[in-house]
Amino acid sequence: MKIYYLANQVYQFSYAKPIYHRIGGTFIVINAKKLFRFKRYLKNGNAFPEIKTFRNTPAVTKRDIKNLYNFDGVILSQSNTRINCDHDRCKTIFIGHGTGDKKYGGNPRILESYDYHFLSGPKHLEKLKDVGLNIPDANLIKIGNPRFDDYVNGQIDRKQCIDNLGIVDRSRKNILYAPTWKWGNGTLHKYVYKFCKELTKEFNLIIRPHFFERKYIPVIKAWTQIQGIKHVYFSNPSDILNRDTLHDFAVSDILISDTSSILYEYLITNNPVIIAQIDYDELHTMPESMDIRSVAAVYDNSPESDILKLVKENLENQGQKKNYRQLLHNCFYFNDGHCTDRAVEFIRCLPTV
Repeated sequence: MKIYYLANQVYQFSYAKPIYHRIGGTFIVINAKKLFRFKRYLKNGNAFPEIKTFRNTPAVTKRDIKNLYNFDGVILSQSNTRINCDHDRCKTIFIGHGTGDKKYGGNPRILESYDYHFLSGPKHLEKLKDVGLNIPDANLIKIGNPRFDDYVNGQIDRKQCIDNLGIVDRSRKNILYAPTWKWGNGTLHKYVYKFCKELTKEFNLIIRPHFFERKYIPVIKAWTQIQGIKHVYFSNPSDILNRDTLHDFAVSDILISDTSSILYEYLITNNPVIIAQIDYDELHTMPESMDIRSVAAVYDNSPESDILKLVKENLENQGQKKNYRQLLHNCFYFNDGHCTDRAVEFIRCLPTV
């Protein structure tokens, strides 16, 4: 059976990577620009050396997704994109690229066109219901979050991740600051300079901007150097092989974010979370049992707020761990290190053409 992975942006492919490493397949990009990025950022990412490719990337093809009628097999999509194919010959599975509180971009009705949906958890299902989608239960496949597997199974080399970031003072705890972008009123420009000045007094600060704001990394880095600020490190979200989100999770001791789905994925670490408050209301309506705001601390940038103090208080508050753990299981299925197994088993059981 032929397996294909489709995404509009290279960073979204990270959600398919665990499945690719198990069963292989071909990645679909939609234009030459995205093909160039794929070849740049997935160099030596080929998990099947018997398949020879330029720059040793996974197999990739540039195609017009408006006309995939000659495809046979399975297409796993990380983007809310309509796939025009012959559904008798080719089955489509929607994975997505995050289960946060922001609503789906584009027309959510497109999601009804997929043959199946791999559900990461009850929160994923609640998102579909909140936008009024009508998807038969038989098409909703509970697998959990495959990205969690390496973390749960202890397969991420924390020391190697620290080395990749270039962290010097390893006696300090590490703060991961991972804001979203302008779709979601991301806080990078609002808080990054303040966080660099304040948090590096006692901690290492890892800045992971959203993919669409990675272009600001050189600007912020140059500013810290001019200011003489040390202990700031940058994680480029385009580099999904060496700077995967879960790699940063393995290194960090606490997260600061805003409306990014990373708020929920970080629950797998059982480490504390601080929400950088912003004015944005285009969010899903969620029950309190699936809302990070019910357990995480909030930084509101008011005159009396102190981000350094808030971080220290949350690192010391071990009593919240049980609440984070409960929220994890409220939002994600299984969390047992076998989510990829479930996805692969389902794919292999699909009838071949």
